[in-house]
Amino acid sequence: MFKSANNQISDTELFHRIQKGDEKAFTIAYELYNKLIYVLSYRYLMDEERAKDVVQYVFVKLWEYRAELNIGISLKNFLFTMAKNYILNLIRNENTALEKQYEIAQQVLGYEDDLVEKLERREQMSLFYQALAKLPEQKKRICVMKIREEMSNKEIAERLNVSINTVKTHYAEALKLLRRELLKLLMIIIILMLSAH
Repeated sequence: MFKSANNQISDTELFHRIQKGDEKAFTIAYELYNKLIYVLSYRYLMDEERAKDVVQYVFVKLWEYRAELNIGISLKNFLFTMAKNYILNLIRNENTALEKQYEIAQQVLGYEDDLVEKLERREQMSLFYQALAKLPEQKKRICVMKIREEMSNKEIAERLNVSINTVKTHYAEALKLLRRELLKLLMIIIILMLSAH
């Protein structure tokens, strides 16, 4: 029988029961550690839904591979390590996608409209729009007009009642800010790698 207080059950005992397919033990492990893993995930990803996804991923994997696992450390540390590795992989994948986007951007002389066509690859656009959402409103609006509406600098200038040079300046500054987002992702990777040791 399980003891009434969850914290009286050792991690080792809990894990052995999970290995045997004990769903109640799995539920207790989830209740004990899901909030801690969520906080860890949110700290790095700064996104509630994605942090919830990490929690789901960790516990699904724990259950799926329960019979094959040989932890050798506490269940808590094992779950934290799994979460950190998964977060690191998420950031690496995003970083790779963003790097590809910036390689495309740097190949374009000035701020030509063909940048939009090259960025139109669907598998990269979701990440691009995440970074775009963090831009100041005016710069974001100009980027959206160029990318989603495929408007020229002249058309954007007329719609916003500003000069073409203003549009070009905002777009140039927007690209610089997007590059800064890439640097932030690189810093998070470094922090994660250092904290994993």
